[in-house]
Amino acid sequence: MIDRLRQMAIFAKTIDHGSFRGAARALRLSPSVVSHHVSELEESLGVALIYRSTRKLTLTPEGQRLLAATHKMLEAVEGELADLSLSASAPSGELRLTIPSVLSQSRFIERIAAFSTAHPRIKLSLDFSDIRRDLIDDGFDIAIRMGPEAKTSATSRPLFSVERRLVASVDYLASRPVPAGPEDIADWDWLALTPVHNVPVAFTKAGGTKAKIKPEPRVFANDAQALCRLARAGVGIAIVPDFLARDDVGRGTIEYVLPEWKLRKITVFAVWPSNAPKHGLIHLALDALGQIQS
Repeated sequence: MIDRLRQMAIFAKTIDHGSFRGAARALRLSPSVVSHHVSELEESLGVALIYRSTRKLTLTPEGQRLLAATHKMLEAVEGELADLSLSASAPSGELRLTIPSVLSQSRFIERIAAFSTAHPRIKLSLDFSDIRRDLIDDGFDIAIRMGPEAKTSATSRPLFSVERRLVASVDYLASRPVPAGPEDIADWDWLALTPVHNVPVAFTKAGGTKAKIKPEPRVFANDAQALCRLARAGVGIAIVPDFLARDDVGRGTIEYVLPEWKLRKITVFAVWPSNAPKHGLIHLALDALGQIQS
């Protein structure tokens, strides 16, 4: 029976990770050992569980039934183990997070620090990068993403929103006529994030008035921090997270452009693997990291 349960767990890991190799990496076994256990399970049950091809694994009807039952079993066991562990001692283990580099300048860092202080036995590995890392292939427990919107699902959750502001240096603004609306700045020197440089810029004014322009950027960069520094140096105007601009605005080195016109906020959200235990460290971290205002 113990061997059968082990084989069922390996079978579920194989499907969750989409390949024998992915399951092997997660379980720290060789792909051949993972494949052997799944084959042994199929032989003992007398049914095929997986259709194998060179490109992907597909569940048979019997495999779908067993996977659903195995997930329920594993969730129940993992939940009880996590509860026992949390009640017996402080949470411990390791969490690997990939995070957009711009958030290193935000209050998100304070929330990570608070979480680490509250749980000193949890080891954190933080990858701040503008390269979109893959959860499974790169071995991360949580991926923090940024985008115009994020839906709540079984494997994703919005954490907080970030206000964006249009900024330029005092000297740059002094060389231009005072704009009355977005259409007056369409031909200015725009600095844009490379991934979204083709996206029109939409504005909303108090009272519901809307405007949209599609400027031709003069400078492209894949880092919002660089855009903010370029704007401060007088190269042009840029849309940046407000937390990057506040201090410079307070010092009078840059100013908000068209402050009465608002830009759509960016949502910061978390994504995690589908096989993450519901009562484990990942969800403990998610509950803590979502308690923040940008």
